Amino acid sequence: MDERIRLRLDVSYDGTDFSGWAVQPTRRTVAGVLVETLDLVLGAGAVTGLTVAGRTDAGVHATGQVCHLDLPTLAWREHQGRLLRRVARLLPGDVRVRAMTEVPADFDARFSATFRRYEYRVTDASWGAEPLRRRDILAWSRPLDLAALNVAAAGLVGEHDFAAYCRRKENATTVREVTRLDWRRDPDGILVATVQADAFCQAMVRSLVGAMLTAGDGRRPVAWPSGLLARRERSSEVTVAPAHGLTLVAVGYPDDPAEYAHRADRTRRLRLPVES
Repeated sequence: MDERIRLRLDVSYDGTDFSGWAVQPTRRTVAGVLVETLDLVLGAGAVTGLTVAGRTDAGVHATGQVCHLDLPTLAWREHQGRLLRRVARLLPGDVRVRAMTEVPADFDARFSATFRRYEYRVTDASWGAEPLRRRDILAWSRPLDLAALNVAAAGLVGEHDFAAYCRRKENATTVREVTRLDWRRDPDGILVATVQADAFCQAMVRSLVGAMLTAGDGRRPVAWPSGLLARRERSSEVTVAPAHGLTLVAVGYPDDPAEYAHRADRTRRLRLPVES
């Protein structure tokens, strides 16, 4: 068998016209576009094992997505110096590979990750979102109180069973540790929620945002979002915020490459099966 090496890819994309990350027959996806492009450069079937840190849903964006793949060592050595530019010329404008880095074979973009960090952007301006930002900012029709949003957010930090906020998958745990959840208002008036956790179950971030927004505009008490944590089934009262306001901005990994395998083994024991 040919010797193969593992590459880490740092990827950004505008999710508007993608049906999410994962390859789907007849649908345009980020993974599908990446594989098609790499096949053109390296030959069909050269790339195997494409694995992503977080499988974003349709319409969700990324500025800090990470994936890994394997390819023949000879192909990497041949194309290494120019592969990034060749891929950039062939990729459509709504997806970019910003870096390709050789990593140890036990690096796993999904299971070696220590955290995922998302940002969700909302405007409560009476005129809505600026036209050039309409694809990554949610226009909210009611005024939002920053202090109320942050009180609601504080009650959701920590390790909890987020069943009320997750689309449950059979035999999958809904326990997650949220290490950061807060809101800020930028100088341009845009409200930004930053959400960081060891991992997220499907629809969790947008469900959390949806619940906090109803507390931020006064329709729910600020303690209502954290009160839902007592439930063991998904709450029908939670409205999932639209996908276009959400962006994956960072994925963290151990500083020491020797820890990749240990972290991956630990995560598999805790999370399998898991919905990223």
